[in-house]
Amino acid sequence: MADNGGPAPVLDKFFWKNKTLEEMTDSEWESLCDGCGRCCLEKLEDEDTGRIYFTHVGCRLLDAGLCACKDYANRSERVPDCVRLTPENVRTLNWLPPSCAYRLVAEGRDLYWWHPLISGDPNTVHEAGVSVRGRVEFSEDDVDDADLEDHIVRWPALLPKGARGRTRPR
Repeated sequence: MADNGGPAPVLDKFFWKNKTLEEMTDSEWESLCDGCGRCCLEKLEDEDTGRIYFTHVGCRLLDAGLCACKDYANRSERVPDCVRLTPENVRTLNWLPPSCAYRLVAEGRDLYWWHPLISGDPNTVHEAGVSVRGRVEFSEDDVDDADLEDHIVRWPALLPKGARGRTRPR
């Protein structure tokens, strides 16, 4: 999620239930990002099956502790293969993690309890074990593309047990 240092925008409560992705304002769109960082992991696609494999290797701009881009405003210029999410492409991107709010809303599903728009707390994504915090082993600058298959992990494609419900576990 972009942080321009200004005051947080005022959003309509539950806007994602009442608007299509195309109807959302820029602020609403940006606020859908839960800050997990999973989409910023390097991924491999099996050309024969189309299956996506996540790695524990982060984009060169990923701040793995904050789970945020180090240069969000200029990410496309600095990382030419960075994919900007749009209402059109979130419906077709097969590599978005199952917990991704853009994917959930595009599929007509609701957000999980740990999403900051539900919890009111940007740290719940980390508390629920959904974010990449503490799990990124390398930056893409540290691993040759030919060696990425040695860094495949399963966890980014899975949802932790306590994060699956619609209400916070007690």
